[in-house]
Amino acid sequence: MEWQRISGNWAHWRSRVQRRWGRLTSEQLDAVGGQREPLVKCIQDAYGLTHEEAGRQLRNWERNLSVEEWPVRRGG
Repeated sequence: MEWQRISGNWAHWRSRVQRRWGRLTSEQLDAVGGQREPLVKCIQDAYGLTHEEAGRQLRNWERNLSVEEWPVRRGG
């Protein structure tokens, strides 16, 4: 999946990210604002992971998103 789609619709994905990484606070996710690298850093810090492992977890989560979860795109 393209991170642009997640970033562009952060309000939709934010709760799913928080479900997956429950140690992340609402304030952290607000500050991330859909940006990938700050999210990797938050995951890294919250779980005591290496940057590489946090990035790997995020890529795996993104890859495993169900097509049905993607919001419908309207207007061409």
